[in-house]
This record gives sequence, structure tokens and C-alpha cells, in this order.
Amino acid sequence: AILLLLARLGLRAHEVVTLRLEDIDWHQGHLRLQAGKTHHERLLPLSHEVGQALAAYLSQGRPASASRRVFLNFRAPFRPFSGASAISQLARRAMVRAGIPDTPLLGAHTFRHSAASQMVNRGVSFKDVADVLGHRSLQSTGIYAKLDVEALAAVALPWMGDAS
Repeated sequence: AILLLLARLGLRAHEVVTLRLEDIDWHQGHLRLQAGKTHHERLLPLSHEVGQALAAYLSQGRPASASRRVFLNFRAPFRPFSGASAISQLARRAMVRAGIPDTPLLGAHTFRHSAASQMVNRGVSFKDVADVLGHRSLQSTGIYAKLDVEALAAVALPWMGDAS
């Protein structure tokens, strides 16, 4: 569930750590992210895939706890994660297990970059990507969104070059 929140919605590690049970609106199908880095609360769609993963974790994987935080340490004592670095470590371990060579850049933020790039490559506007990621500036979004140059070349007009 954590990896899907990172990969599909581009959540920041801190947003995963601070996600509360009441931030999931199952009826409306969205997640409410508390004001954080941008000081603005935002709503993100809760896709079927992410919703299923969250429901499975909450019903089968989450230890019993009075904490309202969604994600808890998987070893006793079952407390909320102490900080965003725990999410980055979890993401790094998952990528290494998947065969991705370990580098200092691997972590939760890698998923955020990938989510932004995938959205842009599917034709989502920079404005919409910025809204999902919680960016105020489109320039910030541009840093995250690595374009698929081959796909872009396939739809670009041919260079007229010497046609004068």
C-alpha cells in the first residue's frame, strides 16, 4: 500500500507517514492530504488499485492500535513511523529486492519522480501534474517530469530544415 501511494499518487514520504485513517474517504473515493510543504491541503483520487491495497493492509496487515495514523511499524511496539526516512528506507529496500542497483538516490522520492514522468508521458497537463504533486510552480513540476523523448518525437512535427 505504501509503495502504491508513492508510485501512483506521487506522495512525499512525509505525507505517507502522516496519513490518518480519517483522511481516507471511501465513499467519495479520495485521500485528503494535510497541509504540509506547500501549506495547502489537497484531495487526491483514490484509485481502485490503491484503495484495494489500503483496504487489504487495514483489514489484514495493520496491527491493532489506538493510533489514528494509517501506517505503523510492523514490529512491536506498533507505533506510527517516526519520520519520513523510514518510508524512504522501505522504498529503497523494495527497489533493491526488485533488482534495481542500489545508489544513494534510491528512496521514496524516486517513486515521486517516476509518477510525475508517467503522468506527463500519458498526456496529463503540467498543471494537473502540479496539482497532484502539490506544486505551486510549474517549474517545480518540470524538474520531476522526465519526458519520453521517443514518444514526443513520434507526435512532433518534422523539422523543415532547408525548406525555405
